[in-house]
Amino acid sequence: MSRIFSQPVAAVYPAYIAKAERKGRTAAEVDEVILWLTGFTDEEFRAHLDAGTTFADFFAAAPMTPHTDLITGVVCGVRVEDVEDPLMQQIRWLDKLVDELAKGKPMAKVIRA
Repeated sequence: MSRIFSQPVAAVYPAYIAKAERKGRTAAEVDEVILWLTGFTDEEFRAHLDAGTTFADFFAAAPMTPHTDLITGVVCGVRVEDVEDPLMQQIRWLDKLVDELAKGKPMAKVIRA
């Protein structure tokens, strides 16, 4: 099992925010991406952060968008559509979406609208 699986989402969330903010994006935009991907409401997402939910439990509880097949490309040198472990693929999808946001893609393209 990868170490990231047992990591609390709340421990990594500030890094997602910082990455986006360094590139002129906002915490609200990062939240929009996370809520689109996971299918959580803002209240549900905040509850997971407050509870220290691990990535494994976070994604296990997430209804997930039906549009994950539209998330393609490379993040950290790994093609996200080729990741075999389902949980690792979900984490890579999140990484990919935050990367796209930080790279200045319009929100409609990031959330595949």
